[in-house]
Amino acid sequence: MNIIVTGSLGNISKPLTQQLTAKGHTVTVISSSADKQAAIEALGARAAIGSLADAAFLEKTFAGADAVYCMTPPNYTTQETPVEYYSRIAQNYAQALAKAGVKRAVYLSSFGAHLDRGTGVILGSHHSEKILNAVPGLTVTHIRPTSFYYNLYNFAGMIRELGFIAANYGGDDKVLWVSPSDIAEVVAEEIVRTDNAPKVRYLTSDERTCNEVAAILGKAIGKPDLAWQVVPGTVVREQLDAHGVPAATAAALVELYDSIHSGILAEDFYNDSSATIGKVKVEDFATEFAAVFAKSN
Repeated sequence: MNIIVTGSLGNISKPLTQQLTAKGHTVTVISSSADKQAAIEALGARAAIGSLADAAFLEKTFAGADAVYCMTPPNYTTQETPVEYYSRIAQNYAQALAKAGVKRAVYLSSFGAHLDRGTGVILGSHHSEKILNAVPGLTVTHIRPTSFYYNLYNFAGMIRELGFIAANYGGDDKVLWVSPSDIAEVVAEEIVRTDNAPKVRYLTSDERTCNEVAAILGKAIGKPDLAWQVVPGTVVREQLDAHGVPAATAAALVELYDSIHSGILAEDFYNDSSATIGKVKVEDFATEFAAVFAKSN
């Protein structure tokens, strides 16, 4: 198949590209950085250098494709709200997919995307799904992974400075965690599916309380008493503001954490008996976390 992969050489797109080229597919990887071209080609793929903000570039690149993997890169510096940013990128995808006549797409969405309010950053995925669902003649599967393990890297500085993790979720809150490598496997499976494609596919890798996660990470980095405290959202908002996070993004992150704490983000996941359970567990990620933590000291 002729497959387009967005996301450059990111945590999901790189292993996805490796899997697809290994199976003999023709893969074109979209990247905004010309510096990545050689590394992309080293994987046996073609490089298309351009921006997801350029609908004409996307249409040209999508021409002749059998399937496209679409993702929205995180952007924590934009002054747009998550809905504005995600919708803008999704509209570009939709226009390009329609004009290029692509029949199959897989979109990286998120658990909680079924909700139309109260999910902060995730709300952008809800609107993106609706936009892509409206493309005539397109069969699209929305991959809804749970919380990414690598989001835990955001707490590394706090652990070093304060000796604990603090957010407006934590403690005994149960959180579903997922590895990019597990996501890549699911996307690789779906992108080549030619019939009976599901509209939504949930996946996770592990489920632990935040206290359990803190204990596992703490053991890995030599801080066995590491704790994960729950603090008010106002405190988290003040911290984000102090670190220069744009107001719209800060508000959306606090709302997202609230939805994890209340449990609403995961409700639909638990109602789906077909959810995929990946291989990578918290203990596996802790080894990676410890290596990164040691280098950043």
